Amino acid sequence: MPIDSALSTLSAVLGSVGVPPELIASCEPLTGGTYNAVTRVRLTDGREWVVKTPPPVKAGAHLGYERDLLVNEVAFYRAAAALSEDTPVPRLVHSGLDATAPGGAYVIMTACPGQPWHEVTGTMAEGEEQRLRAELGRFVGRLHTAPAPGGFGYPSAALAPLAPTWRQAFTTMTDAVLDDALTYAARLPRTVPGIRGLLAAASYVLDDVTRPALVHFDLWQGNILVSGEPGARRIGGIIDGERMFWGDPAADFVSLALFADIEEDKDLLDGYGESAPGGPVEFDGSLRLRLALYRSYLYLIMLVETVPRKADGEQLAWAWKEVAPRLEAALGEVESALRV
Repeated sequence: MPIDSALSTLSAVLGSVGVPPELIASCEPLTGGTYNAVTRVRLTDGREWVVKTPPPVKAGAHLGYERDLLVNEVAFYRAAAALSEDTPVPRLVHSGLDATAPGGAYVIMTACPGQPWHEVTGTMAEGEEQRLRAELGRFVGRLHTAPAPGGFGYPSAALAPLAPTWRQAFTTMTDAVLDDALTYAARLPRTVPGIRGLLAAASYVLDDVTRPALVHFDLWQGNILVSGEPGARRIGGIIDGERMFWGDPAADFVSLALFADIEEDKDLLDGYGESAPGGPVEFDGSLRLRLALYRSYLYLIMLVETVPRKADGEQLAWAWKEVAPRLEAALGEVESALRV
């Protein structure tokens, strides 16, 4: 979004909630996101907010599930905030989800303390990363205890209303991104019909999930804020809940161990087992097959979105080098499980 347009949108949003220009001490665009515009706003009375607004609606500019992402974000923060006061997520200040309103759709939330985890990795004190992984695991386990609305899928209903079963919801989700792949002629390591058929053949395992959980699904280190000085750091915030859905809690393990093996993250798993509704995690055949399906879904999104995002040559080369082989490996895991 052009700077003038972004400032105009931000001014309209703040004005709609009764914040005149003279109360705004500073505005700072935040980078790192790939879809919505995000701005940190400091008010003269000391309050710090984060304002998020979607890009202008353009045909062919997004994936199917990305319609009304702010609806998902509001659902995530409301559900998380209801758990306990010390759950490190932003608190909603105001939200308007009507894209036709004068300021358009928006979410205003409190700013969480800290920096993205990946920015401070090199300055961790001895043993600090392990302690933080355990702390993160406990917080994610707590998030997975949030009461659910009684269905599976995206709260936005961008693809369909919440479904009565996880198999139905996840099949709708994977079918949608594969349809996007056809629409955008995205480069994939296998054909769309081949991938669709393989995922469908393994979908029976999704029936093992009977309780919808609050799944963030984007818990890479850029969305985990770490606050404090070396040796005394804490998890300051779990942010950017716009891609959440109600589904299998195990789906969060994919981004928590992005490009790695969650089974090797003993510290996180120990912390998770202390607060998760099911207790310690058991990596049986069902869970491993489900994780392969969720990795396939995430890697499909990462490859297909390069087209509407208009990724440049370097970004495309990275996606094909780093993501495509991992998608192929995840699909291979699915095939191996089906042969057993």
